[in-house]
Amino acid sequence: MKALFLTEVGKSEVREIPKPSPKAGEVLLEVGMVGFCGGDLNGFKGLFPLQEYPNILGHEVGATLVEKGVNVPEHLLLGTKVTLYPYLACGTCVACRKGRPNACKTNKTMGVRRPGAMTRYITVPWQDVFPSEKLSLRELALVEPLTVGFHAVSRGRVSAEDRVAVLGCGIVGLGAVASAVNRGAQVIAIDLDESKLEVARKIGVAHTINPSSENLHDRLQEITQGEGPDVIIEAVGSPTTYRSAVKEVAFLGRVVCIGYAKAPVEFNTSLFVQKEIEILGSRNCVGKTDFPEVIEYLESGKFPVEAVISKTISIEEGPVTLIEWASNPQGIIKIMLNLEDQ
Repeated sequence: MKALFLTEVGKSEVREIPKPSPKAGEVLLEVGMVGFCGGDLNGFKGLFPLQEYPNILGHEVGATLVEKGVNVPEHLLLGTKVTLYPYLACGTCVACRKGRPNACKTNKTMGVRRPGAMTRYITVPWQDVFPSEKLSLRELALVEPLTVGFHAVSRGRVSAEDRVAVLGCGIVGLGAVASAVNRGAQVIAIDLDESKLEVARKIGVAHTINPSSENLHDRLQEITQGEGPDVIIEAVGSPTTYRSAVKEVAFLGRVVCIGYAKAPVEFNTSLFVQKEIEILGSRNCVGKTDFPEVIEYLESGKFPVEAVISKTISIEEGPVTLIEWASNPQGIIKIMLNLEDQ
């Protein structure tokens, strides 16, 4: 069967690999749809320090359960559509011992530090699959990236009383937007791309800001009556947006950081103290809570699924798509790899 490999920085190719068989406690999944992650792009560009080469890409999965190994519970039925939790924690580090395996010191994400899902069949532990009777394979492939944004909103303790600004409206940022809107917060979506802001409006934000055409500080002050947002979620990963988050957040506010900054970030740390702000990291998601929450949200039909899928490609188109995406990322929210005809 075919698999899309990231072979080295700037290079990918389709290779043949054998079909796996499920071991005890595992299920065999027939993969239908896989989303390309921003991390895949950064790995291709050599900007993701955790990326290992060569590796099969992909961890945003919509699949069908087609075979079970021994010791798999009876409630997991063949033919069930599922998505999967793609992180592998060590179970022994300080984060794992404290019940936060999403921040495992040696976490191995599929497609990054172990083989991913951009191939027709994969085996995974049965505990990592999350079924849905309502969602399509395309929708299931959106669950994992949305969980990252939902987790960030949980980290920020967002409530209906909060004014929340989300810096960056890629799929992870849109997940944060969706979660904050779903909690009843007043949400401000911020991005340089008007097409992404349009998706945010469909989700239900109160305001959008494009800093390329209006002053970010002035607009935030206007919207918040001079106080600044109670919570700012950084979902870009640039020094500029990191600094903006600290500068613009309200006194006693919370800044939640998702994006990996591609360069060192200098702060005026006096703002940390003067405002008595909280700066919170947010990594991956918590499977047992974030996945069911996102699945329930998508099943409600509130999220504009088709609006975020920029294009759908075959596995043979994978290498050229990565080259084109790296050279012109403008307007791309989510690229889907369709494996149903493989």
